[in-house]
Parts: sequence; C-alpha cells; structure tokens
Amino acid sequence: MIGEGAHGLETLVAETRQRRIPFEIHDRHDLDRRVGDHNQGVLAEAEPFAYAHLDDLLDRGDPPLILALDSLQDPQNFGTLLRTALAVGAHGVLVPEHRAVGVTPAVSNASAGAVEHLRVARVTNLARALGQLKSSGVWVYGMAVDADAAYWDVDLSGPLALVVGSEGSGLGRLVREACDVLVRIPMADNAIQSLNASVAGSLVLYEALRQRRRSS
Repeated sequence: MIGEGAHGLETLVAETRQRRIPFEIHDRHDLDRRVGDHNQGVLAEAEPFAYAHLDDLLDRGDPPLILALDSLQDPQNFGTLLRTALAVGAHGVLVPEHRAVGVTPAVSNASAGAVEHLRVARVTNLARALGQLKSSGVWVYGMAVDADAAYWDVDLSGPLALVVGSEGSGLGRLVREACDVLVRIPMADNAIQSLNASVAGSLVLYEALRQRRRSS
C-alpha cells in the first residue's frame, strides 16, 4: 500500500512495477489509521513471523550462544536485544509463548531488521526448554541483581544460554532455578539497582563475544 501524495517514493513505485508486485494507492490517513502516523507513506503486508524449533538453535558446529528472554514485555527492549544478538553472532533467541512480547512489526522495526536474520524459537515452558538445552551440554547463565558473581568474572566462552529476565520482576522462580550460574552487573554506587534489560543483556553478550574471540 502506498499513501496517496507521499513524496520520495518514485523509485520504489518504479521498482515495484518492474518486478510486477501488486500494490494499491490508499489515502494517507488510511495508512495512519492502520499503523500510526510514523509511517513513511508505504505499508507492506507480510506473512506472520515463522518461529524456529528449539533444536534449530543447536545445529551449528561451534559452541552455541543462545539468548533466552524470560517474560520480556517491551518491544523496544526485545528488538534491541535481537539486534545485539545478531551483532555478536548468537545462534538464536529463545522466548516463552505466553506473558511475553512476540515478534511484531514494532519489534522488527526496533531490531533494525535483525529479526529477519535470526532464529527465534518460541516455547510453551521456558524453564523446561532450558533444561533441554542443559541436557545438550549448554550451560545456562541467568542475570540477577542479587547474584554473587560479576558477569566478567565467569567463563562465557563455552556452550552458553544467557537468560535475561523481565523488566519489572527479573527472572521467574522456575527459570531462576533452571540456571546453572547467576551473574550480576556491578554498579558504581547505590543510586540505581539495575540497568535497562536491553542494556544489561547487551553488556553480557558482548563479554561472551570478547571471551570467545580471546580463547579461539
């Protein structure tokens, strides 16, 4: 769909016609009603996101690096973590099916397209899925503000699943119990207790990348 009167889309329209992709001209207000007024005058309809299977995250030869998200709610945080996961070469992302944000247009936009290049597996029970990863030789590290170990003091170079908790309550009880190790991000003072979920997760993912490159 292309908004009537939208400027700067001539090249897109010409290429769409050349590729014989059907499109319709809609009133710009109609696009605004569908997706909000932050669109650029063009809207594409796509098939629902195709989630991967848990086993798909383990089928590469090198030690897996998997990001698991426990009941994350904010699309911006999800999208940012997806972008970081792709940047550090993560094998994929694991999310629960219920009480958590899924892959939506807002998440895709926040990920800057990274979600199209990542395997995202959706499971009904995250704690059980983490147990399956552990049975495959993957160590599960959870992030918690009350953990004893600082994230830079633990070995993140092996087969790893990093679990980031929800924005409000952190890791759920069963997910926390499924973790082999809990790690924290040290703070300079007591002004704040924790960082934004996407910032915190990104710090640990990059530390994992640093350790893996150092040990290779």
